[in-house]
Amino acid sequence: MRVLPLLILLLMTAFAALSQDGSSNSGLCRLSGKVVDSVSAQPIEYATITLFRQSSSRPLAGTSTDNKGEFTIDSLQPTSYRLVIEFIGYRPKIRIIQLTLTKSNLSLGNIPLAGQAQTLTGVTVTGQKKVIENTIDKMVFNAERDITAQTGTASDLLQKVPQVSVDVDGNVELAGSGNVLFLINGKPSTIFGSNIADVLQSIPASQIKSIEVITNPGAKYDAQGTGGIINIVLKRSTLQGINGSISLTGGTISQFGSMNINARKGKFGLNAFLNGNGRLTTTTPTSFQRTSTDTTTKTTDILQQNGNPDFSRHGIQSGIGFDWTASERDNVSGALNYSEFGNHRRGDIYQSEQLQNIPGAPYSDTNSVNSTSSAFRQYSLDPNLDFKHTFSNSEQQLEIVADGSFSHNLVTTGNDQYLLPQDSLIYSTRNNNPAAESEYEAKMDYVQPLQKELKLGLGAKFSADDIASTGNALVWQPYSNSYIYSPALSNNLNYHQKVYAGYAEVTFPISKSIEGRLGGRYERTQVSAFYANAHQTVNNGYNTYIPSLFLMKKFGESQSLKLNFTIRINRPEYSDLNPFINTSDPKNITTGNPKLNPEIWDRLEASYNKDLGRTGSFMLTLYYRQSNGDIQPFINYYPTIQVGDTTYTNVAVTTQKNIGIEENAGTNIFFDLHVNDKFSIRSNTIVFYRHTINHVDPGYNSSTVIYRPNLNASYQVSSNFAAELFGIFNSHHHEAQGFYPAVVWYSLAFRKLFWDKKGSLALTVNNIFSKYVDQRTDLYGPGFVSSNLRRVPYRYVALNFTWKFGKLVLKPEKPEEVDTNLNTPQP
Repeated sequence: MRVLPLLILLLMTAFAALSQDGSSNSGLCRLSGKVVDSVSAQPIEYATITLFRQSSSRPLAGTSTDNKGEFTIDSLQPTSYRLVIEFIGYRPKIRIIQLTLTKSNLSLGNIPLAGQAQTLTGVTVTGQKKVIENTIDKMVFNAERDITAQTGTASDLLQKVPQVSVDVDGNVELAGSGNVLFLINGKPSTIFGSNIADVLQSIPASQIKSIEVITNPGAKYDAQGTGGIINIVLKRSTLQGINGSISLTGGTISQFGSMNINARKGKFGLNAFLNGNGRLTTTTPTSFQRTSTDTTTKTTDILQQNGNPDFSRHGIQSGIGFDWTASERDNVSGALNYSEFGNHRRGDIYQSEQLQNIPGAPYSDTNSVNSTSSAFRQYSLDPNLDFKHTFSNSEQQLEIVADGSFSHNLVTTGNDQYLLPQDSLIYSTRNNNPAAESEYEAKMDYVQPLQKELKLGLGAKFSADDIASTGNALVWQPYSNSYIYSPALSNNLNYHQKVYAGYAEVTFPISKSIEGRLGGRYERTQVSAFYANAHQTVNNGYNTYIPSLFLMKKFGESQSLKLNFTIRINRPEYSDLNPFINTSDPKNITTGNPKLNPEIWDRLEASYNKDLGRTGSFMLTLYYRQSNGDIQPFINYYPTIQVGDTTYTNVAVTTQKNIGIEENAGTNIFFDLHVNDKFSIRSNTIVFYRHTINHVDPGYNSSTVIYRPNLNASYQVSSNFAAELFGIFNSHHHEAQGFYPAVVWYSLAFRKLFWDKKGSLALTVNNIFSKYVDQRTDLYGPGFVSSNLRRVPYRYVALNFTWKFGKLVLKPEKPEEVDTNLNTPQP
């Protein structure tokens, strides 16, 4: 922790030096504005802004609007300019600008664009976006630029996003941390609380507009999520009329179908979507070996397990939303989404257990087969309502949001263990665990401009999470040949978490090219939980103060440097706290830890971004993270352990624990290089060093270097045909109790457009030369060493058909009449 004040001091010193460089821009001017739809007053993102000297036809400078419709052009000489604003589907607008030393920082306010004449026919509207866009506090990956977005899932897209890595099971890490706060369209949902991998592999990539990554969120955002925030933005049109798309994918492992439709007339718009997916049943061969030592009896136990379990999953998502521009300054939007996910696993595990004395002579050999099954299913209903008011000064805004997420889920497990060769039943359990979860929040955000480019943001939020869970376990009794209720393995849970939060942040200019943002967030967390059958009560309240500092320097319009510092928190989920004991594999038991404390991370990050124009872009990120209460899954080995009336032998018990101190220092290198008009290369490489100090088992510390490069190459064969090759490698890494596996895989994709680009066919092939991706995990701890090999089926061939309907016919029209009096902002 002592290193952080020094790093922050260096950060401030560096920007002080940069601000001196910015002082050399004295005498130069800045121009800014916001482009909006003339009817709905909604911001228009990616509008093209071009600036000419009034007497010249050669462009002097240019940019595009961000996701708020805003733009800024710096380092301008005080003279007269001609500003041209264009966007497909709207009439161009030309304005004459006069910049003087007395008006060196001119804001044009809202600039309305009127729609062109349009009819609903089959012409596709397209516009080029950058693959990666940066703002002061987040990075945006534009998924629509990706070919494999036609056939893949959200997991496939995330593999290509800077600082994000995804393993073969769909587990996501951001900047090396697996604790990520996921949002959909900026809203939280209970669907992310149970099985994030299932959810992400159930969202078709063709429905995703962009993925926003916030590695160091500011004071406005929730402190939850030590890795940061990933916001998945689904497609939605704000153009007048009716439009949408239908997408169908058939594959050897997974099947997908999706539809979305948008309708807008005047100031009111509706959107609806429906997604469905199914992962076909696949077999994952597994082999496991554990060698353990009992120092009391001076024996060694060698346990071997081999099996071929089958796995399948399915998911459905649907929703309807609206937005209404009630007046020029008031907007109301809302949505109601429904989700249903499930998976099923079934298989036989063949087990051999050999006991040896310490010299190594065997004296007991037992063979058995364990028939296991498990299933998960969840239903979720997510309503939300959003009101936004913009004052006469467009930068003064008030937003009030109410969100909810209400779900029911059911987990069932069962196992039957038979002794070989006589096939006699020696152990059997049945577990049934229904649960209901309600998550709701209300928040308010207010922005007050104090003077030019100086803004104050204030906000408050209340959120609550209520869970009721009943775990019923039945254990087979040989003397009665029946199942009886087991109080020791059963548990009823009532869990309540409330978070009260408030924040303040100020955005301020340091110089003409440097922007700063300083904020603080206070969160009060109150947790109460009662684990009935475990006779454990948790009442815990704690305060968290989250400071944040962001600095961004622009070097013209093509380069920027960002430095930031913040603190993040990981509150344990109820599944981590729940002391329910899962004995479906009596040699490998899992349970929760009611005494788990939240982990708090300090995060320092610096990133440099260079826009290479038509050649592409480059981004370099450096970061340092430290936690004093790192949460990791932890294994304790027991020669014997008593659970209720049952004694288990040679058992590994896995639970979550606050392991100790973890430090991460790393870099992310991203580039998007357009070799020519047809060929482009994109690469994202993550390299970081991780050091863990184990306080649970002193001496079992770990240090590791992790590297995760990938490469994406695309070739535009013609205007209607493109090909893409993508490959990724994730190195193995060392955690507190051993080594986790490496992975390498690749994909090839082709896309053909037809019907005047209304329709497309896309073919994707994954790992065509290898059916499996092998995942070997080697773990160790006091009294045991183990090795586990999973052969994950990953060869995949998929064909996608997509049809876009209701596009616009664009009829060239003359620009709006030139406004020659713009020394003051225009409405």
